[in-house]
Amino acid sequence: MVMKELNRPVFITGVSSGIGKASAIYFLEREIPVIGSVRREEDAQELSTHYSELFDFVVFDQTDFQAIDEAEKKVRQLCGTSGLRALVNNAGIAVSGPMQYVKEEYMRRQMEVNFFGLLKVTQTFLPLLGASFDSPYPPGRLINVSSVSGRMTRMMMGPYSASKYALEAMSDALRRELSIFNIRVSIIEPGPIDTEIWEKAKKEDNPYMDTDYEYILRQRDKIIEQNQEMSISAQKVAEKIYHAVTSSKPKIRYLITGKKLLILLIIKVLPTRWVDKLFTLLAKRK
Repeated sequence: MVMKELNRPVFITGVSSGIGKASAIYFLEREIPVIGSVRREEDAQELSTHYSELFDFVVFDQTDFQAIDEAEKKVRQLCGTSGLRALVNNAGIAVSGPMQYVKEEYMRRQMEVNFFGLLKVTQTFLPLLGASFDSPYPPGRLINVSSVSGRMTRMMMGPYSASKYALEAMSDALRRELSIFNIRVSIIEPGPIDTEIWEKAKKEDNPYMDTDYEYILRQRDKIIEQNQEMSISAQKVAEKIYHAVTSSKPKIRYLITGKKLLILLIIKVLPTRWVDKLFTLLAKRK
């Protein structure tokens, strides 16, 4: 299918589950065409079946740069002469563990997916958002899905936070640089999301149980349950992504989390040493 000029598509990475899937459905139900990326063709089957007239997909892993280049050709064809209405960088992974012991290969994988892969996707698809003075396309929007962890680093979440802090900095740079093309950039900062990932996390083996951090890691289930209690639905995040794409006055940052006032207190008000002591005290609770 070739999208209609007056109804430009939104390209969302990682639509097989979670925030990506919820966002795709949110746009599709409002009759906004969506092109989604998945890692396996079968991951797009449900959306393709239910929204066949408005949804199409491309297949690539965020770290496969050749596949991303190939996907761009299909997306460009699907857009016709309209270009993209928005690029929503959602795909990502989370690596955890104490920084003292986290393996280099795990850290590299974290950054390759959440930072270098995302940068590659952004650079590849920016021309379809009108990112040049002689572009035939009207300005689109760039939405980067970061995290509360991009503004606040919890114990054992150093690898993931590092990737999101880097994404925050990159997004700030892109927002200022792309303003010359009237392309707006927004950052989505969700807290814990209500998905099956938490129950899976309880069952995963932890490779750091033979370190001095064992007593902290043994509290994992309790921490997971606390996160579940303050988790939000993926649809609430989708609503904010929709606002960032469609509003005449999109926000620069959308902080979306349970106990928002507490998070803002930690991020903006409390001295850093107080926050350090708070996390340390929580870790000592056996």
